[in-house]
Amino acid sequence: MKYNIPRGTFDILPEDSYKWQFLQDSFRKFAICFGYQEITTPIFEVSELFERSSGESSDVVQKEMYRFCDKKGREFALRPEGTAPVVRSYVENNLDKLSKRSKLFYLGPMFRYDRPQAGRYRQFYQYGIEFIGSNNPYYDAEVIAISMLWLNSLGLNKLRLEINSVGCPDCAVLYDKALQEYYRPFLGKLCPDCQNRFNTNPRRLLDCKVPSCIELRDDAPSQLNYLDEPCEKHFEAVCNYLQAMKIKYIINPRIVRGLDYYTNTAFEIVYEGLGAQNSLAGGGRYNGLIEQIGGKSVPAIGFAGGFERLLIALEEEKINYAEKPKPDAYLVCLGENVRLEVLTYLNDLRIKGLIVDYDPDKNSMKAQFKAADASGAKYAIIIGEDELANKTINLKNLQTGEQIRVAMNAEDTKQRIRAKI
Repeated sequence: MKYNIPRGTFDILPEDSYKWQFLQDSFRKFAICFGYQEITTPIFEVSELFERSSGESSDVVQKEMYRFCDKKGREFALRPEGTAPVVRSYVENNLDKLSKRSKLFYLGPMFRYDRPQAGRYRQFYQYGIEFIGSNNPYYDAEVIAISMLWLNSLGLNKLRLEINSVGCPDCAVLYDKALQEYYRPFLGKLCPDCQNRFNTNPRRLLDCKVPSCIELRDDAPSQLNYLDEPCEKHFEAVCNYLQAMKIKYIINPRIVRGLDYYTNTAFEIVYEGLGAQNSLAGGGRYNGLIEQIGGKSVPAIGFAGGFERLLIALEEEKINYAEKPKPDAYLVCLGENVRLEVLTYLNDLRIKGLIVDYDPDKNSMKAQFKAADASGAKYAIIIGEDELANKTINLKNLQTGEQIRVAMNAEDTKQRIRAKI
């Protein structure tokens, strides 16, 4: 029987895996430069964690979570997003006792039952930042800066940073009432989901992708007109910090984000060449979330982005951001006795960190050099009976043709290859 991959998932094949590895390593190094440390959480958690954090009326909880029960009847869910698990770990492991401020980042797969399309999958891979421990608007700007500067460092030019403030819970009450007053005459024109959101979460009306709902959104009241003085000053300070960092942005009062835990700053980084699925990264503050899931009242802010859309954007701009790994050297063996005796030396080279290719099925010198050229190796390490007897090798630069005889010593071979002889 032939088995097919589940719908909405994909294999990362060897011809592409180096691109994923490069982006993950690049983000990891970038986050570390800003003082962030990596955290890894399980890919499944108790379902209630996401119900409490994302909001029971959110699409994530209502439609998209992969739920399952274990043999004891306990309900779990594959993680649909990364913030709630990180916050759960922060609370459970008392990270606040280690430092007043926790600077964390993560990488890994998330899962949502969604309609598959370009840049949107049921298993998708995210990178994310979480800063926990201060309400200082500088950290809002820092988190935004990390996402924007990293994407810029990859060479992307068609990026647009959009920011907004969704206010505090008190602001939200006033704004929800204003939205209900505006939308009430149009209830019959709203899609079924938005008719439900009208009572449960009016702000989600602004995030609907149905064309008829989008048309109504244009004249809806702005959240910025319903901010209280502290929220207004916080947002103004965030904007000032971004300007000081020379990070360009536009204010978009329609940004509300899809999860209920956001407060104050909300932002998205849009890539202008991706059509409908054009958000590369997004996030915001979630000052009430930690207390909501059993911790102390601690302010926090974070963001997440998807590697799938990022890869599409890089391809769109034809950016050569990663090179496929090629061997440092190819081992050419002449003689059956040599093939056995040099295996320890071959392993030593690999232990030293050299990528050395070797094919025991190739016997003739001609076949081995042909394979060396095809592999893209920079050097050939040639060992025959004479070299073996004298514990030496012939090191040949396959680009220049230069060849020297040196001692059969793995460290020396490594230094010569790294120094390009």
